[in-house]
Amino acid sequence: MRRRTNEPATPITRAPAGDRPQVPEADPNWHPIAIEWFESLFDSGQSFFYERSDIAQARYVAEAMSRNLSQGQRISGQLFASVISAAGELLTTEGARRRLNVELTKSGPDDIDTGLDELLDSYRDG
Repeated sequence: MRRRTNEPATPITRAPAGDRPQVPEADPNWHPIAIEWFESLFDSGQSFFYERSDIAQARYVAEAMSRNLSQGQRISGQLFASVISAAGELLTTEGARRRLNVELTKSGPDDIDTGLDELLDSYRDG
């Protein structure tokens, strides 16, 4: 068994995740790029970790993205930076996933270590 040698100063507080959220439809009034981005989230591996609040944030980001792209004028640099930052929070980039030590694999679902076994063991051990 491996032991963590760099324990954080404050212990991690754990809570059970919510129920697996439903995948919502993209708003058909959004800009096509915003629709493509939003739909791609749920075809990507990181969506395994999404809670309802993450999906709500994704809808907001897609709405902001759509409004920015639909203006018919120069794209706002500040809004673009905000959208990219929020997208990173949704683990949409390899860099964001690596910073949180999340690695997506092309393995079958039985080969993926979700950490659920360890979490359940810790609940049982109380």
